[in-house]
Amino acid sequence: MFTKVSAILLIVGILFVIGCAAHIHKVGNGAQGNETMEARQWYVLWGLVPINNVDTNMMAGQPTDYEITTQITVLDFIINVFTSAVTVYSRTVTVQK
Repeated sequence: MFTKVSAILLIVGILFVIGCAAHIHKVGNGAQGNETMEARQWYVLWGLVPINNVDTNMMAGQPTDYEITTQITVLDFIINVFTSAVTVYSRTVTVQK
């Protein structure tokens, strides 16, 4: 019984921590529709040095009103559990038009 409660509390705690790591940037009036594009940003040295470049301007295209969300998703958290041993971390960048 105690282990089930502990596991549930751990999962809920992780979900709360994941939700706190989001940055939202509104360009113009923000997103006007539901069209989204996602890309994964990779970092080394505990998030200090980016490995790849996610070009949000290219992802947005021509619209002048869109929203950029940068966050650590559940998938990123799972990936980071395994890659953090070699100081590689990921986060998801989403552009919504």
